[in-house]
Amino acid sequence: MNDLSPGAIRHSFDRAARHYDESAVLQRTVADELLSRFQWLRIEPATLLDVGTGTGYALPRLRRRFRKARVLACDIAWAMACAARHRRVLWRPSPVWVADAHDLPLRAESIDCIYSSLALQWMDAPRAFAEFRRVLRADGLLTFATFGPDTLRELRDAWAHVDDRPHVHSFVDMHDLGDALIHAGFSDPVLDVEHYTLTYESVGAALRDLKRIGAHNAAAARFPGLTGKGRYRRFEQAYEGFRQDGRLPVTYEVVYGQAWVPPGAPPPSIPSKGRPVIPIRSA
Repeated sequence: MNDLSPGAIRHSFDRAARHYDESAVLQRTVADELLSRFQWLRIEPATLLDVGTGTGYALPRLRRRFRKARVLACDIAWAMACAARHRRVLWRPSPVWVADAHDLPLRAESIDCIYSSLALQWMDAPRAFAEFRRVLRADGLLTFATFGPDTLRELRDAWAHVDDRPHVHSFVDMHDLGDALIHAGFSDPVLDVEHYTLTYESVGAALRDLKRIGAHNAAAARFPGLTGKGRYRRFEQAYEGFRQDGRLPVTYEVVYGQAWVPPGAPPPSIPSKGRPVIPIRSA
């Protein structure tokens, strides 16, 4: 469903980890909204996994919300995982692993709830959903937030005035996400969309913020060389066409979703054999 380079994603977030929290305003807003949706659900998970934890912003909040749960986390980027490990959770660090969400180091049916805020857009959604289904127990919950197709539309449109290369990778539509959830074996998917707009004084300020949160272009077909001054100037001029009330907008479409593993569902057919497995009790 996407053509992203895992190596490019890992490299971008390793570089961004040091300054990530300084610019992750939207990421915190979305995480808080996703966390607030637990209040409508009657669940008390014994084990909860934060997939794509980043610097671990959600970890202390998940621990406070589910005080009896063992809260675990993983991220594809080593530097992000290190930052999350240093975030204290009720006076102790939370177990955080460096792991690819498509190949989690967990046994089948070992997790009660998966929480994932603004990480799924960096994954192949059908593969990730299948892996989440593998590790979730019957009656388990998946709750997530990811970017939809309208995200960074100004950036995409401005670069379209310069060349036909993908400078912003494509984001999956809400309806396609719902179909992928059903195909992976989830039931009762509920999805909705919210739009957010951040504004900046200049194009440079907007791009600096994107760089600080690791939002580099990871498309495999991205432009391979450096952006020349002439090309950047044409891009900047095109982006200026979006200026309103003296500010430049950056639009984000956020898809919120949740789905359940059906009660009494048989174990998934995806094998665990051959992959490294971390026992939950040792975490």
